Amino acid sequence: MEGKCELCYRENIVLTKHHLLPREEGGKEEHISLICEDCHKHIHALYTNRELAVRLNTIKALQEDEKISKYLKFIRKQPASKKVRSYKSKERKKR
Repeated sequence: MEGKCELCYRENIVLTKHHLLPREEGGKEEHISLICEDCHKHIHALYTNRELAVRLNTIKALQEDEKISKYLKFIRKQPASKKVRSYKSKERKKR
């Protein structure tokens, strides 16, 4: 499915379902947001599911978080056709 990413706002891009409240933390279908694959991969590279459930369980909270806000400034300038690699953060690797 293609559309507009709710996180980075790029248009005409393949969207994936992101559970704002992760399933392993009790998330259901009503806790879903449609975001692009690049944003989805980057979110899960930066944050644990517990961290997402506790403090980053809305699109607004994600957009305002310092770690991902820099990425969002970058990705918004990229064409929908470009695939961006994401790497686990050093902090996430330690957990």
